[in-house]
Amino acid sequence: METAKRIRELPPYLFAEIDKKIADAKRRGVDVLSLAIGDPDMPTPEHIVRRLVETAQDPQNHRYPSYEGLEEFRGAIAGWYERRFGVKLDPDKEIVSLIGSKEGIAHIPLCFVDPGDINLIPDPGYPVYGIGTLFAGGRSYMMPLLESNGYLPDLSAIPVDVARAAKLMFINYPNNPTAAVAPEGFFEEVVEFAKKYDIIVCHDAAYTEITYDGYRAPSFLQTPGAMDVGIEFHSLSKTYNMTGWRIGWAAGNRTVIEALGRIKTNIDSGIFQAIQYAAIAALTGPQEPIEEACRIYARRRDMIIDGLNALGWNLKPTRGSIYIWAPVPRGYDSIGFASYLLEKTGVVITPGIGYGKHGEGYFRVSLTYPDSKIAEALNRIKEAGVTFAGK
Repeated sequence: METAKRIRELPPYLFAEIDKKIADAKRRGVDVLSLAIGDPDMPTPEHIVRRLVETAQDPQNHRYPSYEGLEEFRGAIAGWYERRFGVKLDPDKEIVSLIGSKEGIAHIPLCFVDPGDINLIPDPGYPVYGIGTLFAGGRSYMMPLLESNGYLPDLSAIPVDVARAAKLMFINYPNNPTAAVAPEGFFEEVVEFAKKYDIIVCHDAAYTEITYDGYRAPSFLQTPGAMDVGIEFHSLSKTYNMTGWRIGWAAGNRTVIEALGRIKTNIDSGIFQAIQYAAIAALTGPQEPIEEACRIYARRRDMIIDGLNALGWNLKPTRGSIYIWAPVPRGYDSIGFASYLLEKTGVVITPGIGYGKHGEGYFRVSLTYPDSKIAEALNRIKEAGVTFAGK
């Protein structure tokens, strides 16, 4: 029995592999303490859960939902965009609901990519950008995100023939895994590049609400001309601690949104309506839980950065996302260092190579673990004699 070529070429999903390594270590008796996966440990705010319970008891919500998403949900998204970013959107033509932004990111290449077409993919980057391209039969041209360039793609370094052939460009700020933020003028540069080469921009904006030290991340759609060239993916997962609820959206250029909606109506049957009503409560209700979460993440950020810096690292405070991106000690590659830490300390980190070739030499840790676990992990690393000086 032979699988399809796309399955044979498909690498194991990074976080599924991490789960396996954790399970294997536990079977060997290792006291595992994970800092690897970005899954908020704080509960979904109570008023959102309460709305889910209320609406789940209504039999009208037990039937097939709207394919495009409830009109009220899309309206709530439009209202949130206008309040938060000053961006006006047509709920009927410029917003489509998603079963989490991941599925929209995976499906958007199916809308525009024919076999052999090129997509521009950040490296290191969220693996789904390249996986969705593979599923559509496309080719990934990797845009290096280098520390020396602030983890921004150098658009001027993309060969003209590649730019002319490219269909989609994926960008993501605040960034996963590097925690970089987009400086003023970057989105304008992206819009200009996309218009020049007729490229659709897909901005993954999952972390815009998780920021620190007074920084407020912009929306790509705020940029003049952005609605002409692209869309933005957003999710309630990290903003409202709703990773398990699987609800998000795409917004922006109406031609792109219509195409993505057409794919979805042929693949899935929409989002359980009670979850959509709970999402409305999230978007229109009190936003103080986000501020509190950011305060907690900022405290954990400082704990990790201070702890690693005391061991020889030289990390600067991040301004967005729920991650710390750090170089591995001398003498290790990223998988080697992750394996060493797991064996010697039981602490699990994510090797940078899992995010692409240019992630080699780095590792990622997440802020989504209780302070006590972070403190214990740092203490174990210190007690094991791990320093940035390496072996």
